[in-house]
Amino acid sequence: MNARTPDWHVAAAAMQADGRMFIGGKRLHAQAGETFDCLSPIDGRKLGAVARGRTADIDAAVASARSAFEDGRWAKKAPAVRKKVLQRFSEKILAARDELALLETLDMGKPIQYSLAVDVGAVARTIAWYAEAVDKIYDEIAPTAHTALALITREPMGVIGAVVPWNYPMIMAGWKLGPALAAGNSVVLKPSEKSPLTALRLAEIAVEAGLPEGVFNVVPGYGHEAGEALALHMDVDAIGFTGSTRVGRKMLEYAGRSNLKRVYNELGGKSAFVVFEDYADIARAAKTVAGSMFFNQGESCNAPSRVFVHESVADEFLAVVAAEAPKYQPGDPLSGKAAMGAIVDAVQLQTVLGYIDAGHREGARMLTGGKQVRAETGGFFVEPTVFEGVTNQMKIAREEIFGPVMSVIRFKTEDEAVAMANDSTYGLQASVWSHNIDRAHRVARALHAGTVHVNQYDEDDMTVPFGGFKQSGNGRDKSLHAFDKYTELKTTWIRIDGQ
Repeated sequence: MNARTPDWHVAAAAMQADGRMFIGGKRLHAQAGETFDCLSPIDGRKLGAVARGRTADIDAAVASARSAFEDGRWAKKAPAVRKKVLQRFSEKILAARDELALLETLDMGKPIQYSLAVDVGAVARTIAWYAEAVDKIYDEIAPTAHTALALITREPMGVIGAVVPWNYPMIMAGWKLGPALAAGNSVVLKPSEKSPLTALRLAEIAVEAGLPEGVFNVVPGYGHEAGEALALHMDVDAIGFTGSTRVGRKMLEYAGRSNLKRVYNELGGKSAFVVFEDYADIARAAKTVAGSMFFNQGESCNAPSRVFVHESVADEFLAVVAAEAPKYQPGDPLSGKAAMGAIVDAVQLQTVLGYIDAGHREGARMLTGGKQVRAETGGFFVEPTVFEGVTNQMKIAREEIFGPVMSVIRFKTEDEAVAMANDSTYGLQASVWSHNIDRAHRVARALHAGTVHVNQYDEDDMTVPFGGFKQSGNGRDKSLHAFDKYTELKTTWIRIDGQ
C-alpha cells in the first residue's frame, strides 16, 4: 500500500487475516480445532476464523515460554543484546504501520487515521523506550558493615501472563510487552476475543526482529476459557491484566486458587473533570472534554465521563459542548476523515444504548445525541451523547459505560465538587480546571486518582506511570515503575572475613 494515499477500502477488501495462535515461533491451530468468527464492527464483514484457545493451548504456550526462559535464550542475553532486538522490533512495527493500522480499525472499529497516528506509533515508541531503558537500570549495594557485602539485584520473574482489552489492543499489549520483555521474561499474551488480530501479527513481527522463538506467545480465545486457564496456571509467575473491575476481581481469585502469582490490575474508571468558575477560557475546557470523551468512541477507561462544572459557568460550558459534540458524529472509519468510529460489537452497542435509556428513566436531560446511527451499514455506531441535570447518584454517573456518553453535574462549592468527584468506586484519572494556583494544588491533592491533570486532559508520555486508586486497580503501566511488576528483588549477602 502507498503510505501517503492508501485506498483503505481496497486494502480492506484484500486483507487476509490469519487467526491462528502463535506458540513457539509458529502459527498453530487450536488443539481442539475450534475457531470463532472475527467480525468487523464497521459493517459486520467476517475478517477470518480465529483459533479458540482453551486450557490445552494455554498449557502449550506456557510450556514454550517456560522452556525459553529456563534455557536462557532471552533472559540470559546481555541487556545490550536485548536492547538491539527490541529496537528492531520497534522499527519493524513502524515498517508494518499500514497493515497493523488496518487490522486494528477493521477489528475494533476506530477511525483509520487514529490507528495510524496514535496506536501504531504508540506501541512502537513503547517498545523502543523500554529497549533504551534496559541497559540503564543499575542494581544496588546496601550500606552494610565492612564485614559484609549485600547485593540487591533485579531479576526477571519468569513467565508473564498478559491479558489485554479490546479498546486499545496494540497499545495495551505494548505496555505489557515492553517492560516484561526488556527485563528478560517470557510472555504469554491473551488478547480480547473482540480484537485479537494485531496481537497475533505483533508476535510474528517480534520473531522477525530476532526475538527468540518461545519468548512471546499469543493464545486468542474467550476470557472464561483461555483467560481463566492462563490466570490459574501454576507455572505462570505474574499476570498483567487490563480490563474491567469485574474481571479484575476474578484475576485475584484465580491467583488465590493457584500459586499466589502476582496480579497487577489496571481496571475501569469514571474519571472526574472539574471546571471551576475562575478558569478564564471555558470554551477551551469544554472543547477539551468533548475531544477526550468522544475519542475512540468513548471506549477508554480514562474517559472524562463525569463532568463537574460550577453553576455560574455551567450554561456557557454546556453551550460549547453542545456545539462540539456533533463534530464527532460517527462516520466511515476507513474514510480517513471520521472523527468517531464504531462501537466494538453488538453486545457493547446494546450496553451503551441501555445506559442512555437509564439516563432518561432517572430524569437526566439529554442535551444532544442518544441514538444509534448508520445502522444500514451493518455496523454499530452511536451518536456522541451529552446528559445534563445529572446527579452523582444516577446510574450513568456511577457505572462505567465504555461508550460516547457524558454526564454533566453542576456544583456550588469547591468542597462539594471534591466530595462528589471522590464519591466513586473508581480512581483512575481526574482533571482540575482553575487559574488559582492554590486551588489547583489543593484540589489535585484532594482527588483520589492515579493521575490528576491540571488545565488539560490526558497529556502524558512514557516517562510517567498509568494506573489508578481504589477499584481502578493496583498496577502501573508505563515509566520505569513498570519494571517493578515484572522483576523480583534478590538480596545476596556475602560475609567478608577480616584478617
